[in-house]
Amino acid sequence: MLRHSATTPAFHQMTSMRLLLATDDADLRRALSVLLGDEGWEVVAESHFDAALRRALFEPFDVLLCGVKLEGHDGAEFVRRFVGDGGQSPVIMLSPFGTEDAAIAAMRDGAYDWLSVPIRADEVLHVLSKAAERERLRVELHQLRTELGPELVRDVVVAESRQMRELLDLAARVARHATTVLISGESGTGKEVLARAIHRMSERARGPFVAVNCAAMPEALLESELFGHVRGAMVGASADRIGLFEAAHGGTLLLDEISEMPAALQVKLLRVLEDGQVRRVGGHDLRTVDVRVIAASTMLLEEAVERGSFRADLLYRLEVVRLRLAPLRERPEDVPALLAHFARQAERRIGRSVRFAPAVIDRLMQYAWPGNVRELRNAVERAAVLGGDAPVGPEAFLLGGADAPPPMGTPDADAPSLGGSSHGTTLDLKTHVADVERELIRRALERAHGSRREAADLLGVSLRTLFYKMRRYRLDRGERGVVPY
Repeated sequence: MLRHSATTPAFHQMTSMRLLLATDDADLRRALSVLLGDEGWEVVAESHFDAALRRALFEPFDVLLCGVKLEGHDGAEFVRRFVGDGGQSPVIMLSPFGTEDAAIAAMRDGAYDWLSVPIRADEVLHVLSKAAERERLRVELHQLRTELGPELVRDVVVAESRQMRELLDLAARVARHATTVLISGESGTGKEVLARAIHRMSERARGPFVAVNCAAMPEALLESELFGHVRGAMVGASADRIGLFEAAHGGTLLLDEISEMPAALQVKLLRVLEDGQVRRVGGHDLRTVDVRVIAASTMLLEEAVERGSFRADLLYRLEVVRLRLAPLRERPEDVPALLAHFARQAERRIGRSVRFAPAVIDRLMQYAWPGNVRELRNAVERAAVLGGDAPVGPEAFLLGGADAPPPMGTPDADAPSLGGSSHGTTLDLKTHVADVERELIRRALERAHGSRREAADLLGVSLRTLFYKMRRYRLDRGERGVVPY
């Protein structure tokens, strides 16, 4: 099974290197065990699929050598299961004559390389040396990312408050693993920014980061966007097209506003999360994808489950780890740092320095920021554009004071209250909640000058939820105080 070459180079002994040899070929196991043992490798040999996979997943190995056949299953399935369950070590396929296609298919599923059998001694040692070096570099990178953690994303994530520092530390720990993550938080808190930070801190950082808003397109289009389609699958499908799952292979896919995903697509998403395979719309072939999924939602998914609009089993699968982004009003300590961060971005865009008067920071730290970080970013952009060479004062943010933000804890003049309710002194909770909700929607529409999308962002709800509540409270019929649209 081994072909010896007269030109076999001298390899340095690689002590403490551990290798799993999985094949049903007893002669090949014996020959490779002797050769590699002489070269300093610790060789663990297995012939049965289940035993080999169990050891590969739960014991440390620098390299795996896998035959195209094992007792109980084939090598291609070994690779799929090993990679799908989070295995990291490089897998090298051993391919006898006539099985090259199977070995190449295994490489598409995640194998590192393949060797033809009979094997030349110099060839196997050379490929193992490269694979071991690759694994060493991977481990070093993993350790470096573990040590650096949040320092890798300081340029995109501002974390001065205790809540944000703790959240970022947790995100760094989560990033080391391939598990799914659910990010919750009000609109504008920075859920996509946090998802990108997790991607950057992970071992998938060199892979693609792909994001899709599940509320931004109809069901048929979203299905094609996620899973791709084959030619002729729908009107306008003139050619095969890959979906975002395939586009994100080796990286991270963010499913934003996951609560708005239609029920039929929730079933398909659950299947992809469990099997790691996608089927294009109109197609028959299953395609294996290696994607880390992060979901984000402004709505509590437990409430959607109770209403019957979201699957409980999908929620359980998504929230292996849940990260909650606190609204900006709960972490005013972050406002000065965010102000400086967005000012630097504005300076690069407008080409001049942006400075703030001392009174600005105190005033902005008192504001409740209903639109959260997004609202602050837009406010800084506006102030920078409207300001001159002098330090920017509060008036640049407030546009003459007409929209002066109330301090946190200070009610607006027209804010709903129990005393001012049209229902008098009744203590019925549902009645008063409805009054407050209706009034907040009215005020958001006024502040957004009738833009429903901007009003939804200010309220921290999806556009679909806003439409529903506007109909419920008859705010879509030109009620007093609502700007026409």
